Amino acid sequence: MARAVEPAAAAESAPPPRANPDLLGHESAARELERLYRAGMLPQAILLGGPRGIGKATLAFRFARFLLAQGSGDDAVDFWGDLGETGLAIDPDSGAFRRVAAGGHADLLTVERAWDPRRKRLRGDIVVEDTREIGEFLRLTAAEEGWRIVIVDGAEEMNRNAANAVLKILEEPPSRALLMLVSHSPGRLLPTIRSRCRRLLLRALPQPVAGRLIARYRPQVDGAEAELLAGLCGGSVGRALELVDAGGLGLYRSLLELLVQAPAMDSAKLHGFADRLARADTEDGYRAVEELLTQFLARMATGTARGALGPGQIPAGQIAAAEAMAMQRLGARADPARWAELHGQIERDFTAARDLNLDRKQTMLGAFFAIAQTAR
Repeated sequence: MARAVEPAAAAESAPPPRANPDLLGHESAARELERLYRAGMLPQAILLGGPRGIGKATLAFRFARFLLAQGSGDDAVDFWGDLGETGLAIDPDSGAFRRVAAGGHADLLTVERAWDPRRKRLRGDIVVEDTREIGEFLRLTAAEEGWRIVIVDGAEEMNRNAANAVLKILEEPPSRALLMLVSHSPGRLLPTIRSRCRRLLLRALPQPVAGRLIARYRPQVDGAEAELLAGLCGGSVGRALELVDAGGLGLYRSLLELLVQAPAMDSAKLHGFADRLARADTEDGYRAVEELLTQFLARMATGTARGALGPGQIPAGQIAAAEAMAMQRLGARADPARWAELHGQIERDFTAARDLNLDRKQTMLGAFFAIAQTAR
């Protein structure tokens, strides 16, 4: 059983978490979940936290499939045999796997931001109507005499009423029921929710692992660019794939061409770049530049403070070299504290512009003008 499934868009080579048979980089967390189950110590609520796009939801659905397969009557749980893989892996051809992948397993409920048909986009948050269904679902008897499982993906997006509804469930959890909260920002959850969950914090994927996955899912990206993307996105494969699809590497080249000129930026090029990002059909590109610019400033401030941007630090690769040159030039023109302060201010300006639906061009121009001013 599934909730809040967005209407299908263009097919992607990367499988969604519910249908992904692979799990890389989080083997220790998977082993801990298996240990808790085998020891009969499985809690009734688990919080999987960590950066966006690293595989938290993939692990949640992997564990859900494993639990549901215990009572399915098929041989799903014996699939890997003596291959040495985690015991959470089950046969992708099994009934349990296929039903979870299709969103049709009667003992699994998925809650996430719902699709708003009027605005034709996802809602801004998870509302109480979505989470109220959790209590009703968990009180039902399992259809296959096993577990009833709920996965809340993006749990930090629950509004106050939705979070309170989940808290009531956690205060009196039904037996043979498991609630898994997947969160990019666990600190945004109510402290009383966090205190009632067994917490597993997942780390960003190692850069080589992330690079391999990016190359697998976006084969048009060469090895050097895949490695660069993995670094830019902090080991988040999900964010890297979004960046590729938004034309992010080309946008990053344009951004670096402007930054390396600071404080004397080419006005015509800057306005042309901002005009391009302000078009109605380039919202994904605009969001990508927001993220790339703020990350650039954060890494530059950190690198300058550590003395890691000095002469002789130019890496191989066109984009990586251009980035290093821009960081060295700007880092030498102001102290790290000023760049760190500017990073925070620009990040707040971008957030305010999104919340208030302000003019995108003027917001982007303001960010570049602030950088030029700091570099004077």
